[in-house]
Amino acid sequence: MAQSAAVCFSSSVPYNSYTGQGEGAWPVSYSDSTQVAQSPVAGRDNPSVIRRAMAPPPSHGPVVPSQRGDLPPPPGQGGSLGLARERTNLNALGLPPRVIATIQNARAASTRSLYGCKWQVFEGWCDGRGLTSYQCSVPDILCFLQDLMEKGRSFSTIKVYLAAISACHVGFEGSLVGQHPLIRRFMKGARRSLPVTRRIVPEWDLSMVLEALSLHPFEPLGSISLKLLSLKTALLLALASAKRVSELHALSVHPSCAKFSLSGDKVSLKPNPAFMPKCFPAFTSEVLELSAFHPPPFASPEDQRLNALCPVRALRAYMTRTSAFRKSDQLFVSWAPPHRGSPISKQRLSHWLADAITMAHEAKGVQPLEGIRAHSTSGLATSWALFGGVSLQDVCSAASWASPHTFVRYYQLDVTRTSVAHSVLGVGSS
Repeated sequence: MAQSAAVCFSSSVPYNSYTGQGEGAWPVSYSDSTQVAQSPVAGRDNPSVIRRAMAPPPSHGPVVPSQRGDLPPPPGQGGSLGLARERTNLNALGLPPRVIATIQNARAASTRSLYGCKWQVFEGWCDGRGLTSYQCSVPDILCFLQDLMEKGRSFSTIKVYLAAISACHVGFEGSLVGQHPLIRRFMKGARRSLPVTRRIVPEWDLSMVLEALSLHPFEPLGSISLKLLSLKTALLLALASAKRVSELHALSVHPSCAKFSLSGDKVSLKPNPAFMPKCFPAFTSEVLELSAFHPPPFASPEDQRLNALCPVRALRAYMTRTSAFRKSDQLFVSWAPPHRGSPISKQRLSHWLADAITMAHEAKGVQPLEGIRAHSTSGLATSWALFGGVSLQDVCSAASWASPHTFVRYYQLDVTRTSVAHSVLGVGSS
C-alpha cells in the first residue's frame, strides 16, 4: 500500500453508558507503585471470628500444569463460578447467598476462574506441608512465593498467585495478605529480581500477512469458505480497530449495535450493553466506526487489490453469510457443526486471529513462528499507526488505553512506516 494511504483507527464515540458486570479488582499499591489486584475478603475487620466459623476447605481436582503456569479450569467447573474458599469466608459472616453472589460478581468470570486455579495450587502446596491454607502465616506465604520464583515463574504470574491468596485467606489483623509490610517488601524485591522483559520487534510480518489476505485463498470473498471468511474478517477488524479480543468478542449484530451507512462505505459497531471493558470506567461504552478502504470505483488494479483488505467489505459479507443460521446477536459465531451459528468464546476468537496469521504465512510459503498470540495484533497495529503519523492520543483512544504509558511500556514495537485503520491496512502496499 502506498505510504500516503490514509488509514485511521476508528475514533471512539461515546453513547449512553450501561452498568454491567465489572472487573471489581481493588488495586493495592506497593511503595514503588507496583499493583496487585485485590478483592474484598471476609474477616478483614475481625479475622478471629471467621477462623472459629471456618469450614474445612473444599476438595479440588488436580491442577493442569503448563509451561506458562497452571491453567485455569475449563468453563463450567467450580473455578469459573467463583472462589469456593472466598464464598466460605463470606458465608461465615452470615451474608445471604444472593449477597455473596453479588460480591463475587465484582470480578469477571475469567478472573474468578484464574484465581480459583491459583488458589488450588496454593492449597496443594499447604496440604503437602500440613498447613491450613486460609490461615497460614506470613512466613509460609513468603516461602510459597519464593518457590514460585525459583521455579522460574514470571513476576506477573507471582502477582496473580498473591491476588488469589489475598482473596481467599482470612488476612492478618484486619488487613489483606497483599497489604502486609513483609509481603509488600518481598514483592518489591521479586520485581527487582525478575525484571519484566517484552518483545521490541514484531512477532510476525504485518505487510506479508496483509498481502496474503488480499489474494487466494482469502479471495475472492464471495466464493471462499465460511471458515476463511470468518478468520479474515476477525483479523481485519482486530487490525483496523486495535481492540482487545474481549472488546471484539463483545460486538453485536443487533440493529441497535451494528449499522451500515446508506452508501455502504461506513459501519458503526457497538458492544453488547452488558459488556464491561477492562478500562473501566473510562471506556464503559463506545462506538467503533470504520470507513471503507479503497472503495470502488477503482483507479488502478492496485486499488482493487487494496480493497480486498477493507474491513467494512469483509464485515458486510460475513454478516450476510451468517444471517441465515446465526443463533445469537454476538458478531462472531461458530461456522462448524454441531455448534454452527452459536456464539464463540473469547478463547476461540483468539484462536481465530492466531490461525488467520498462521494461514497467511503458509499461503506465502513462509513457515510461521511458533507461539503467535492474538494479543500481538494490538501492539503491531498501534505501533504502525504511530509510525504512520497518528497521534499518541488517538492511538490510545482507539485501543482503549487509559494512559500512554501502557502503550509505551507494553505494546510499542520497533516498526519502520496515516487515521489508525487506513495507516495499518496501508502497510500492504509496500
